[in-house]
Amino acid sequence: MRKSASANIGAWCMVALVVVVVAELKDAAAANCTPTELSPCLAAIKGGGAPSQQCCGKLKEQQPCFCNYMKNPSLKPYVDSPNAKKIAAACGVTIPNC
Repeated sequence: MRKSASANIGAWCMVALVVVVVAELKDAAAANCTPTELSPCLAAIKGGGAPSQQCCGKLKEQQPCFCNYMKNPSLKPYVDSPNAKKIAAACGVTIPNC
């Protein structure tokens, strides 16, 4: 018996969703989500100055971790602050809406 086209499309959509979720989990695991890695950005976040190259590099490394940081009440004010958003933009890093 042949499956309908909509059943095949649904199955492919589920496979694609699983692949995306696994890829995101790999990215977060590869990033070694350690908030202290963002310490080079702390002065710029608190003072509003320009980010250093080291800060930008760490932001890019830790980008897959931002949603986890946003869920932590101790870290959210740093990640979600206006200065943090300016610094991320200056570094070409997008802070996701989680």
